[in-house]
Amino acid sequence: MTDTSLTPASPISWFKKADKVLLAIFAIFAALLILLPQQALDSAIFTGQSLGGILVFLIIAVTLAAWATATGLDKQVALVFSGNPTKTIILAALFGALSPFCSCGVVPIIAGLLAAGVPMAPVMAFWIASPIMDPSMFFVTSAVLGIPFAVAKTLAAVVMGLGAGFAMHVFAKSSVFANPLRPMVKMGCGTNTAPLAERTDPEIVWKFWRHDERRSKFASTSKETGWFLMRWLTLAFVLESLMVAYLPADFVGSWLGGDNWWSIPLGVLVGIPAYLNGYAAVPTIDALLNLGMMPGAAMSFLIAGSVTSIPAAMAVFALVRLPVFGFYILLGVAGATLSGIAWQVVMF
Repeated sequence: MTDTSLTPASPISWFKKADKVLLAIFAIFAALLILLPQQALDSAIFTGQSLGGILVFLIIAVTLAAWATATGLDKQVALVFSGNPTKTIILAALFGALSPFCSCGVVPIIAGLLAAGVPMAPVMAFWIASPIMDPSMFFVTSAVLGIPFAVAKTLAAVVMGLGAGFAMHVFAKSSVFANPLRPMVKMGCGTNTAPLAERTDPEIVWKFWRHDERRSKFASTSKETGWFLMRWLTLAFVLESLMVAYLPADFVGSWLGGDNWWSIPLGVLVGIPAYLNGYAAVPTIDALLNLGMMPGAAMSFLIAGSVTSIPAAMAVFALVRLPVFGFYILLGVAGATLSGIAWQVVMF
């Protein structure tokens, strides 16, 4: 009898089991090394610097998500966010606009909330509002673009969060948005399938490290969440490095300047692939404004980029099902466009 355990797996079988994200990263760098060796080096440096730039925020976000899971706080938050829809959406939008999390760093928190059973409406309100503004970003924006611009961007974050939350509340009962998380997503948060209204208040154990099971849950959640984000963000930053290399800033400025009606919607479309990160985008926009960029286009560029930038969009895509992802993108694009139009009207 032949020992089939030693038979090599077929290429197709191996490909099905392989990590598609890692394969994509390796394939891109292999192609760059063959065709554009210098760009391969530049992309590697860009990716490393980008990951390093958000590493602190990622560590904080992953640690908070793991801590909330290990202590049982995530279930308590789920109950708090499952009360009166109007109050929870308003609370989520305000908290999102003031929270210190970037669009990528907030992903594990969102995963934990969804897995804990928090309704989609407040989750979407928080998810849309959070990446647009945070305390440190407010001061940076005020210093470079002025306090009025920073205040307007903060108001846009709150209003967009409210709009997204109430829009999601209207459609949340549709079967299209049932089970928002992808089946393969495991963020260490055990999903309780019982309706929230029927659950009892979970016990919160602040000193979780004294319990083997909770300590193990903290470690597993940190590992799974961190690995999930690092893989997808690495791929996102590699793709972003190519867009930065072949989408020059002067080209962006030439198309977004003047009084053309399409400058604001174009600012939204360009902001999605060209947006680097909030702190790098602010001085870039300041330079483009000095070159004649429309104020409304600047606002739409920053908001669209912060909500639907390539790293953020890919993290969302990896986390939730396609209908939820599409609705997220639609809300971000619509909100950025309306915010740009409103700011253009105020400035003129």
